[in-house]
Amino acid sequence: MLVGACLVLPLGGCLLSDKPEPGLDIPARYSGSSANPKIAEAALPKLDWWRGFRSSELTNIVEQAREANLDIAAAIARIVQADAQSRIVGAALLPAVDLNGGASRSQASKTTGLGNGQPFVDNSGFRVSNSLSATLSASYEIDFWGKNRAALRALEQSAVASRFDSEVVTLSTIATAANSYFQILAAQDRLRAARNNLTAADRVLGLIRQRLNAGTASELEVSQQESLVATQRAAIPPLEQTVAQFRNALAVLMARSPESTGVRGGSLNAIAVPRVTPGLPSELLAQRPDIREAEALLAAANANVENARAQLLPSIVLTGDGGYQSSVFKLLMRPESVVFSAAAGLTQPIFEGGRLLGNVDLQKGRQDELLQNYRKAVISGFSDVETALSAIRTTTQREQLQRAVVSASQRAFDISEQRLREGTIDLITVLQTQQSLFTAQDALVQARLARLQAVVSLYQALGGGWAPKPQIAEASDAR
Repeated sequence: MLVGACLVLPLGGCLLSDKPEPGLDIPARYSGSSANPKIAEAALPKLDWWRGFRSSELTNIVEQAREANLDIAAAIARIVQADAQSRIVGAALLPAVDLNGGASRSQASKTTGLGNGQPFVDNSGFRVSNSLSATLSASYEIDFWGKNRAALRALEQSAVASRFDSEVVTLSTIATAANSYFQILAAQDRLRAARNNLTAADRVLGLIRQRLNAGTASELEVSQQESLVATQRAAIPPLEQTVAQFRNALAVLMARSPESTGVRGGSLNAIAVPRVTPGLPSELLAQRPDIREAEALLAAANANVENARAQLLPSIVLTGDGGYQSSVFKLLMRPESVVFSAAAGLTQPIFEGGRLLGNVDLQKGRQDELLQNYRKAVISGFSDVETALSAIRTTTQREQLQRAVVSASQRAFDISEQRLREGTIDLITVLQTQQSLFTAQDALVQARLARLQAVVSLYQALGGGWAPKPQIAEASDAR
């Protein structure tokens, strides 16, 4: 019934696939973002956004990862495959032409058996025949219903999606490289603080032992301080392991062996925190590569639905061949040796056991799946930006408050150590100030790390760097 209906209905009624509207709910602006468009435009992420952290070593690591990362290389190889696949399918829109050449020589039997069993010999002796041919054959399917064009469009959109997938991989690689580098710096800062704290704890232990020798301290107080010293010493190896772990992770990202990867590192305090605004939510649809990839895959699914419907309609194929054929080579290219044939064929599916209709339902189901994936990608993009903005605000406040905690804890420890030298304070107070300082310093490093990672997450949520907008309006105003 469906085939018959398609034969009489207009072309648009059967072949044009219904392209569902995504029904997106796009907010006017992000919460907490600047309402001034000029201020927001000035802080949009640049294409080389990682340079905003002002670390030459980080820039070098990121650029090496972009050039040598194996995941990025694999994504580029998938682009080559997708382009080749679209060329293969696109060949159906053009005629297929083949050159056929042949030469044969045959000899008939000199004798043929007759009914009485006596041999027969003809007067010409051996009978030898030659056959020479040179022809061109061509076939072409008239894409009357747009079946082949839809198949080509589907694969072209898949090739576009593969390019956005490569951008997703590249952005993820850059973000991972930046976060791994920051993890190394954080571990080095924590390691530096742990060693300084170990030195301070050893110094206090020496003072307590002096008091023990003077008879003003007990063995219990010495044991308590020795326990704190041992605890600080035990915290150092895990931090050294963390540095090695993330250095090896960077080596993988740069496709190099760990032995040949040297990371100098330094301190998180030497890393600048760039200021970045998210722009308008509607701009995210054109900037974030995973959203663009989902959009391209949805467009490919729309074309596949159109192709599946067109397969229900007749297929018209034109074939023809022509050339020269002769038994004598010198007569092969003469006009009287010309041969040709032409034919047209029409094939209308009648009964396929539900295969074609099942394919239509399959492609429509795939289309709906990719539509929901597109909607989810958009919503997730908005959510990621809001989450990153919130994380930047909270981690910035957390770092500021934690610096105040470290400053106060440092003053308390300095005073308690001085009082311990004077013998006017008990050991419990000293132990408490030591532990408070050690904990506060470690928490400050982690707060700084969380802030930098939140900035990287915002860059990733925004789709990386944004190309500058053309200043058309300003140029016209200047004229």
